[in-house]
Amino acid sequence: MNKWLSILLLVFIAACGVVPEEKLAADGKPLPKLYDLATVDAATLQFRMLDAVNALRSGAGLNQLTFNAKLTAAAATHSRDMALQNRPWHFGSDGSSPLDRVKRVGYEKQFLGETISETYESEILTLTAWLEDDATRFVLMDEGATEMGFSWFQEPNGKIWWTLVTGGPMLSARDVTAG
Repeated sequence: MNKWLSILLLVFIAACGVVPEEKLAADGKPLPKLYDLATVDAATLQFRMLDAVNALRSGAGLNQLTFNAKLTAAAATHSRDMALQNRPWHFGSDGSSPLDRVKRVGYEKQFLGETISETYESEILTLTAWLEDDATRFVLMDEGATEMGFSWFQEPNGKIWWTLVTGGPMLSARDVTAG
């Protein structure tokens, strides 16, 4: 009986181990944990973003977007290039614009917009930040958008460079003159 009591006591003591203290920032909030994208399946992450964008668009009565591989290629190129330049902006290190990049990958429809971010946050937190800004919210909620591309580049220190690109059908000459 003493043997079982000793084992039970050891299990109880082990269960009462010290819980590591959570580190807090100067504002009293917990420090962010590294969001390691190397452990996440790329397709899963991309479809999580597509689903989130489409849920927002659906709530606003807008059409759903579909993924486009060419727009995603343009987004991936720009995410990596922003990291190389170490600044979040819409121009490539070669002076290219978002329109130039979608043309380079052979996207034949109309380029509509690009959203970018430099952050340590997840794709959903990044989407939330994009929605808080009028210009990036417009890109996400553009009525003419039918397709999107989405990609990122994560540096070894954890910094993530996100890019989302939207496109849609080409305008006809009639649409241009009617507008």
